[in-house]
Amino acid sequence: MGKKKIAFYTMGCKLNYAETSTIARTFSKLNYEQVSFKSFADIYVINSCSVTKNADTKFKYLVRFFMKKNAKSFIIAIGCYAQIHPKEISYIRGVDLVLGDKEKFQINNYIDPVHLLKKYPAKIISTKINSDFYSSYSIGDRTRSFFKIQDGCDYKCSYCIIPMARGYSRSESIENILKKIQFLIQKGVKEIVLTGVNIGDYGKKIYGTNERRTFFDLIKVIEENIKENDVRIRLSSIEPNLLKKEYIEFLSKSKHFVPHFHLPLQSGSNDILGKMQRRYRRELYQEKVQNIRDFIPHAYIGSDIIVGFPGETHRHFLETYHFLKKLDISYLHIFSYSQRPKTKSITLQEHISKKIQCKRNKILRALSQHKYLSFCHKQINTKKTVLFEKNDKNEKYLYGYTENYIRTKIFFKNMYINTLHKVLLIKVDTDGVMIAQSIENNLDKYTLH
Repeated sequence: MGKKKIAFYTMGCKLNYAETSTIARTFSKLNYEQVSFKSFADIYVINSCSVTKNADTKFKYLVRFFMKKNAKSFIIAIGCYAQIHPKEISYIRGVDLVLGDKEKFQINNYIDPVHLLKKYPAKIISTKINSDFYSSYSIGDRTRSFFKIQDGCDYKCSYCIIPMARGYSRSESIENILKKIQFLIQKGVKEIVLTGVNIGDYGKKIYGTNERRTFFDLIKVIEENIKENDVRIRLSSIEPNLLKKEYIEFLSKSKHFVPHFHLPLQSGSNDILGKMQRRYRRELYQEKVQNIRDFIPHAYIGSDIIVGFPGETHRHFLETYHFLKKLDISYLHIFSYSQRPKTKSITLQEHISKKIQCKRNKILRALSQHKYLSFCHKQINTKKTVLFEKNDKNEKYLYGYTENYIRTKIFFKNMYINTLHKVLLIKVDTDGVMIAQSIENNLDKYTLH
């Protein structure tokens, strides 16, 4: 019998990518052939997201898409949506198996490779959220690796469903993190992105021990233990109230941590921040941005914003808009508020219409585009280091990101793939990508800052 073909599709965050890659690797040792999700497969695994209603809708679209590829395919749902609403998913026509947060890491135990019979409603194998920590990292399909160092969240933001999907905050031990970082480096990974639900909360509970550490402990130990010059570390999103000034100062002097910060704001109105049950006011956020600019002027600073939160009046929105306009940040991820079952915000009055949400979303997207282009233009004629990615489309350019997260392209050279290469930034092209020029004489003499 030939190998069964299995395909994976990841929705949502970098953390999901790390976990999908880890789960997929378990099948490489078995009698399965992994193929693209765009291809015919016997089994499709969807690692779902449930941050917004749009994510739920996309999940249903994906099921229909895979059924068109192979009407007899066996479709498995894992991830946050599967953990929170297993019964709802089980009645989506085409889904055959729903696995909870713990069970997804034992997925091969629940598949009979011989009799992959479709079921309706789908079989559910899901337990309540537990306190286990499942180490995860991505490798093989990208020049960078997403590496999970922390899971769960103890925060109670009124709009957020993730703590219900992933449980309380817990972390990988520093010892294990260092071992895996070294493993990834030995495998040729040039950039490692530290991911989690709330990475700034790292160390409050180290899984399997009574030890307590801090995020600062972690980044210091990582910096001290990486001996290779051509490796860089990137941080994923970190809560502004957890990014202390001493952390920023330390990172500004780092040889490996790149000047890239993603600080979720969510609203520029203190009234709305209070209703969201965020743990800071906008004055603190402004202070953190200024701290970064003082120590690392060229750093990329991204942010998340939610528009249309219940009770967000026109005045509240204008507060957010003008606050953001003055902030020296580089980019905005804009989300329209989405009601999530079992969250506190669903009980709030004064819900905002979709029409107004879309209008506010569009205004902030335009502001974001302006800020990003402004940030890029300030970097023109500066020397940066780009990690170039594999070119799968036979284009004339290679693409990659500078240390401060500017999407950059250079004329194709095979030798540049998966290498850190020193370039001079020339101009922003019409597609919004920075055009760069190689600095040939400095191939072996580059710094990350």
